[in-house]
Amino acid sequence: MYDFPLTGAQKSHLRGLGQTLEPALKLGKGGLTPAFFAELNKYLRSHELVKLRFLGAERDERAALCTRIADEGRCVLVGAVGHTALFYRQHPEPDGRQIVLP
Repeated sequence: MYDFPLTGAQKSHLRGLGQTLEPALKLGKGGLTPAFFAELNKYLRSHELVKLRFLGAERDERAALCTRIADEGRCVLVGAVGHTALFYRQHPEPDGRQIVLP
């Protein structure tokens, strides 16, 4: 599991930034494939914050998917509301970071 502890204020800040984002990825019938994780990693590396939209998944299923995405995608689940979820992974190089956490 990706262990990057975020405080409540940092999560709140990231959720505020996520309000203006359009869903970059959509998870449908194909499920969690290697291609999905490749796209997720690409977006996290370039943007650090990714909004995901679930298509047709039930509530319990979405919670399990969020946990699995955070584990396998090596990112942090910032928040999930309805059919959308927000994931964050800090850029490994300080020069490449776009988001400054409070």
